[in-house]
Amino acid sequence: MHVVSYKAIRIFRQAHPYAKTALDHWYKVARRAAWANFIEVKQSFKTADFVAPHVVFDVGGNKCRLIAKIGFRRGVLFIRRIMTRQECVKGAWKP
Repeated sequence: MHVVSYKAIRIFRQAHPYAKTALDHWYKVARRAAWANFIEVKQSFKTADFVAPHVVFDVGGNKCRLIAKIGFRRGVLFIRRIMTRQECVKGAWKP
């Protein structure tokens, strides 16, 4: 997958250093993936959830959430937002 907005990962890691290793691992797996559908995403990341039209990844032992939109046909993953679990529970990412 082509991961768009690695900058979001860098910014979040600066503010939350505990997430560095987990986000780096997530990025390596996502970058090497060739997912054709959500079922294949779920095989790579068991805790991923589909919340139309986004995929929500639990990263770092459920300490943070990465919200992404995936264009399976084009092989592109757009990072929409990364936040702590507490921010996500409050619904901060929903429009």
